[in-house]
Amino acid sequence: MARSPLSTGKFLLIFIFWWAIWAFLQSSLLISFGLRATIALTDSVVSNSLIAFSCGFLSNNMQYYLPKKDRYWYILLISLALSGIILLTCKAILVPLITGLTDGVGYAQFFNRSWPVRFDIVFLQVGCMSILSVLWYSSEEEQENTQRRNDAERLAKEAELFKLRQQLAPHFLFNSLNSISALVVSRPEQARKMIQQLSDFLRGNLKKEDQQWVALSEELQYLELYLDIEKVRFGHRLSTDITCEEGCLGMKLPPMLLQPIVENAIKFGLYDTTEAVSITIRARFENNYVRIEVENPFDPETSRPKKGTGFGLTSIQRRLYLLFARPDLLETRVDKNLFTTIVRIPQQV
Repeated sequence: MARSPLSTGKFLLIFIFWWAIWAFLQSSLLISFGLRATIALTDSVVSNSLIAFSCGFLSNNMQYYLPKKDRYWYILLISLALSGIILLTCKAILVPLITGLTDGVGYAQFFNRSWPVRFDIVFLQVGCMSILSVLWYSSEEEQENTQRRNDAERLAKEAELFKLRQQLAPHFLFNSLNSISALVVSRPEQARKMIQQLSDFLRGNLKKEDQQWVALSEELQYLELYLDIEKVRFGHRLSTDITCEEGCLGMKLPPMLLQPIVENAIKFGLYDTTEAVSITIRARFENNYVRIEVENPFDPETSRPKKGTGFGLTSIQRRLYLLFARPDLLETRVDKNLFTTIVRIPQQV
């Protein structure tokens, strides 16, 4: 429910000052019409107090019922009816009160003669307060709706990001288990080593569940652990070259961002060849971005790497879009027999 404008201290202070100023102006106007100062002040204080109270009551009640666009004419009817009630109440209070004073003779006739002018002024005041209240509550309602939409979108994004991250570990886990199964008989020592490394990798993955951002240095350490597992799988066939500018190590990026990219590079670099393959990983700071390039050779005759191919690159592209609302942060290039994946992470400098 939208809050009343009078519940805001600044608005309430303006409201009080407005009626104080209007009461002073009305007193001055009544005195210029020949009324004594005491009568003019009494008339002004009583009538403006009633109008201010009625306007406040009307504004507060609009938080429970706000006319829709096709029923704005209700405001006109409410303002007319409330203005008539206010004037009748003023007459019922002021005429007996002021007529009883020694200098209040003839006030009843003056009140009756000024009735049309009083009604017009009260109607304008009540109508203005009604319109301001409608604008206030409409704005508050729109802000609440916008906030709810933003919250719903944020929760949906967080749920999708969580789902993507939850998919990464099983995707890698199944590949690793298949490799361990193949090593158990032929190379049991390496199989045990790989199980230990896999355990450390998954333990680190669990620790990252509550982290939205990690330092590049931490991500590279995590990547080294993943590469150690892959090197057990592929032996001397897999080598890596990681270079990183020293100033980039403290830069932030989403966790487990590099592992799917490198996994994609290994897939296209080693799966269709028996030769040794070197994966190159380079990181540098460029124009308020951390720019990370992962380069791998591939055989054009047996591999057909395409932009967004596979779960790894698709998940990275989707994560980056959800986090930054930009589709241009992931790029792939093919140059002869080299496949390069480039990812850029915006940094707040």
